[in-house]
Amino acid sequence: MNASSDTPPRSIRSFVLRQGHMTAAQQRAIDEYWARFGVDYRAEIIDLNAVFGRNAPKVLEIGFGMGAATTEIARRLPESDFLAIDVHGPGVGNLCKLLAEQGLENVKIMRHDAVDVVENMLADGSLHGIHIFFPDPWHKKRHHKRRLIQAPFVAKLLPKLQSGGYIHLATDWEEYAVQMLEVLNGFPELANTADGFAATPAYRPETKFEARGKRLGHGVWDIIFIKKCFNAQGCT
Repeated sequence: MNASSDTPPRSIRSFVLRQGHMTAAQQRAIDEYWARFGVDYRAEIIDLNAVFGRNAPKVLEIGFGMGAATTEIARRLPESDFLAIDVHGPGVGNLCKLLAEQGLENVKIMRHDAVDVVENMLADGSLHGIHIFFPDPWHKKRHHKRRLIQAPFVAKLLPKLQSGGYIHLATDWEEYAVQMLEVLNGFPELANTADGFAATPAYRPETKFEARGKRLGHGVWDIIFIKKCFNAQGCT
């Protein structure tokens, strides 16, 4: 498994590396199931249909935590394939374990910086959807520049999205939600599916973290935009 890279420092990163304890079960799941679910990073465009072994809508998920929501979404949307990217070992191991336990074959995992993957491995127009749920809000104002959802990163994502494809963001930090909305509204090729924030779609399950926050009175905001079609024949 290609777990790291020797890339130079960059201004955009999709993660902050934190130490986490890898359990024996998580490491065993990686060792046993990586060949089945894992995709190693390489700096060349890949054919996602070949990777998944079928022609189906492809959804990129950036940051999947411990993988429970990813697994549930894949179960609810069996007609779609999901390329799930995260760098944290315990979550990678846990997602491998969950996929094997549930017999799901429509998820592939990458343990790498998503910015590199987007820039170097994904063909333009290859994605039907993009999911980024609960990215680090970087609460302190002086750290806002570290937030993932900013115009330069969205500009990298949009060419990979098909016309008619969608980008779905979610956060439990209201000020970040407002920023996300402003960023996506700044792209003329995107159209909001709602008048402001969107209702949570049926495919996105409530996480334990989210449920606990709601019990404490915290809000959750979903933002869903569609990439407009610019051809006379409609979206292709």
